Amino acid sequence: MQRIIDDGAHVGIIMDGNGRWATARGRPRLAGHEAGIEALRRVAEAAPGQGIGTLTLYAFSSDNWRRPEAEVAGLMALMRLYLRREARRLAESGTRLSVIGRRDRLPEGLARAIGRAEAATRMGTRLHLRIAIDYSGRDAILAAALSAACDGPLTREGLSRRLADGAPAPDVDLLIRTSGEQRLSDFLLWESAYAELHFTPRLWPDFGADDLAEAMAAFRARQRRFGGLPAAA
Repeated sequence: MQRIIDDGAHVGIIMDGNGRWATARGRPRLAGHEAGIEALRRVAEAAPGQGIGTLTLYAFSSDNWRRPEAEVAGLMALMRLYLRREARRLAESGTRLSVIGRRDRLPEGLARAIGRAEAATRMGTRLHLRIAIDYSGRDAILAAALSAACDGPLTREGLSRRLADGAPAPDVDLLIRTSGEQRLSDFLLWESAYAELHFTPRLWPDFGADDLAEAMAAFRARQRRFGGLPAAA
């Protein structure tokens, strides 16, 4: 039986395919990341109209530090530019921005931009936009478990609170991955225990409002039983 979500669905998206999008066009990989920023903007604008209350986007995993230094530096600069340019627009649209993941390894300029954007948008209630930067689901679970254990017996509820990382959000309802890949890649592992999964061949820079609507329509058509049985007819 489908669960009725009164306060907006939590949708997570693994934004994949920027590099392949650029390579197919004979352009440098950074051009794909630039196009990916535009896709991020489109999807965030469309999310509230699709009944989404929380949108968590996987921008940079902890394993992505293994990529070429120049690409990483360019991506960090793009994220800083996005936060600086978009904070006011997000605030005006009622969007609260939060960043989850480690910050101690980020460039100082990006860390400052994150803090300013979070402060500027803290009153937003229309959409909670969470961006995962230097994020690892397994590392997040480990850190939360170690922290929660210091306060007494470890419980599911206590661990979930610690995992919120200053940006509390409900469990993931729908997890989308673009580019045709079908794996979780260490993203929101605990929070996605009962998430519905949607894989699309669309590369992230080409993903837009219509693709999001299609994923949400498929989600609403599914039966979500959470380990129980369907309701009797």
